[in-house]
Amino acid sequence: MFEDMVTARLYEERLQNEYMEGKRPGFDISAGEIPGELHLAAGQEAAAVGVCHHLRDDDTVTAPHRPHHVAIAKGVDLDRMTAEIFGRETGLSSGKGGHMHLFDPDVNFACSGIIAQGCPPAVGAALAAKKRNSDAVAVAYLGEGAIDQGGFLESLNMASVHDLPVVFVVEDNDWAISMPKARVTTPDDGSKRADGFDMHGARVDVDDAVAVYEAAGEAVGRARDGNGPTLLEVQVHRRMGHFMGDPETYRPEADQEAHAERDSIDRLAARLREEGVDDDELDGIRDAAAERVDEAVTWAKQQPLPEADAAHDHVFTNPPEGVTSDEPEPGAGAAAGGDD
Repeated sequence: MFEDMVTARLYEERLQNEYMEGKRPGFDISAGEIPGELHLAAGQEAAAVGVCHHLRDDDTVTAPHRPHHVAIAKGVDLDRMTAEIFGRETGLSSGKGGHMHLFDPDVNFACSGIIAQGCPPAVGAALAAKKRNSDAVAVAYLGEGAIDQGGFLESLNMASVHDLPVVFVVEDNDWAISMPKARVTTPDDGSKRADGFDMHGARVDVDDAVAVYEAAGEAVGRARDGNGPTLLEVQVHRRMGHFMGDPETYRPEADQEAHAERDSIDRLAARLREEGVDDDELDGIRDAAAERVDEAVTWAKQQPLPEADAAHDHVFTNPPEGVTSDEPEPGAGAAAGGDD
């Protein structure tokens, strides 16, 4: 877990630097190596590893628009994910999805920029697993600002009614984009939403990977054993803006400082030291993670951009092999008075 958390943090910090290249002095969202928006999850790593380290490749995970830490914890190919973020042809979706639309079928991972959009597909994956008599589970990540969305509430209902093997993980970073949590939703504890759906709910109040792992173990085990869904809320901390270029003028400086001090990576490192892991080993893990991140970014930036004439590939369903546009429409001959 420590390795994945450090990798995710270093990855986000590297992307932060890469993203800003070419976008100054005046911020131009379309310029630079990574055009468009970029949402980073530094400070939310514990929620990713604490849950995903219970999962297998055949378990499904859906993530929101802040997905990289979850993708790394689920085992998404880091090189191809990075190439996708840089819009390169060798990316997970040939550079057409970008960082908010990552898709890796090898480990059953997907994400979306639409708020709470991952909940219905996760419920669908859980329903499919149940119908196949598989013990695979599904996990849907979302932010605390998304728990009032209809798609989320409808997903809770369907998961409960059909007793599906799905875990909903709410990452509570205290900020629904630019609004404090208390101004946009009640209750303070989002896991209480489960009460209205006769579903088990739990909250981890501290940004601690071990505590998340223990709570998630119960939730994933419950789902895998056929005992239904769980709504799990996890306290995390957003160390960066909602998106790159966000001036965060809405956020008090004291809040930013407080979040920066609550570091789940430092917390886990201290726990490891208590268990006998020395600083040399921890430094070795950090160095290996930094090398892995550097190699992924270097490789991605060397990859070709997609060809312009491939813009429509994989967008529309192509006709079956052997069918040409020269063939008449069904029934055209009869309509014209021709032979059957």
